[in-house]
Amino acid sequence: MTGLPRVPGAELMDEPGVDPAELARSLHDLREVNRWLQGTRVVLRHLARMAARLPALDFTVLDVATGSADIPLAVSRWARARGGRARVVATDFHAGTLALAREHAARDPDVRVEEADARALPYADGAFDFSLCSTALHHFDEEDAVRVLRELDRVAARGVVVSDFRRSRGSLLGVQLLAATVWRGHPVTRHDGPVSIRRAYTPAEVRALAEAAGIRGARVYTHLPFRLALVVDRTRGAG
Repeated sequence: MTGLPRVPGAELMDEPGVDPAELARSLHDLREVNRWLQGTRVVLRHLARMAARLPALDFTVLDVATGSADIPLAVSRWARARGGRARVVATDFHAGTLALAREHAARDPDVRVEEADARALPYADGAFDFSLCSTALHHFDEEDAVRVLRELDRVAARGVVVSDFRRSRGSLLGVQLLAATVWRGHPVTRHDGPVSIRRAYTPAEVRALAEAAGIRGARVYTHLPFRLALVVDRTRGAG
């Protein structure tokens, strides 16, 4: 039991009228969170395990709610460093975020940025080998989170990785400390950080969401310091 109830709340970075400079700074802070608090590493760890079972390290990826496309860029670099190729479509539904993602990903020919609603993706069943969603599931209430998971599962032929914060009193304390120190002068991140933890799901709740979405074979992993990952692996026997 977490002992910390889930509390709905609005995050400033989701607002259509958020100041572009503050949004850019918030997305920079999120990149740092992914870098230093295991967000990127967790996604790559689970994706690498599945990709290793493919006949060749050449695969396609859909990244949903991409933010500034740091995860797609990390995946693309990871594959190239191993002599392979990952072609990634990075999607978001916020106009300001999309603009920043396009700017951030412009130099990588294997990363393409497109607009898409995570709850109703405009792609065919099994259109990608893998689908990803990082640090975004908590932005959706339960009903929409089920839709997002169902869509992620639908478009992915080989596997799904959903990484997000794990709600607990310890994680809230850690983020409140960051808000009071590192993010003290960053009003959007200072506000959104603690709200994100309060909106996040526990491992048991994520399992229930996956079940409600009708996803088979989903497993939920926990990672330090306060991460979880929902993984659907269909690569067993690939090749």
